[in-house]
Parts: sequence; structure tokens; C-alpha cells
Amino acid sequence: FSGPFGKAYLSPILDMFNGEVIAWDLSTSANNQQIRKILQRAFWKHKNLEGLIFHSDQGWQYQHRQFSEKLKQKGITQSMSRKGNCLDNS
Repeated sequence: FSGPFGKAYLSPILDMFNGEVIAWDLSTSANNQQIRKILQRAFWKHKNLEGLIFHSDQGWQYQHRQFSEKLKQKGITQSMSRKGNCLDNS
């Protein structure tokens, strides 16, 4: 979204079971640092994440090797919506 400061990128991690916001970050650019921050916050808040599914769109930051490896290290399965199909996220 945009504001007087320019464009802003909100990146949240939501628990789809109860709607809780696990972690989030607001940045003036979409970048890997933003994604690393939200993962660190989520991992700090919840210690045992093994067996969970992380679902996202096919944004470049979610396809990045480092992101996938971090999820794998914690035993989290990565899931992505099909290209051009926003209904996968509903």
C-alpha cells in the first residue's frame, strides 16, 4: 500500500487455525531482510514448528533458496499457490 512516505510492504505470518498474527514486518521495499526478520520473530515466539505448513504466493522472496532452507531446518513444509491463481490463498 502507499502513504505519504511512499510505498509500504506489509509481510505477516498468520496462524490459519485461529487467525493469530505470529509475526510481521513493515518495510519500504520488499526484500530478503524483511522475510528473515519475520521468520526470526516467528521462530523466537514458537519453538516447536515441526510439521507445520507455510503457505504463500509465488513471490520471489518466498522462492529464495535461503528462505526454503530456513523452513526445512525447522521441519516446516513449504506450500505455494499456483501461478496466477489467487483463490489458492483463500
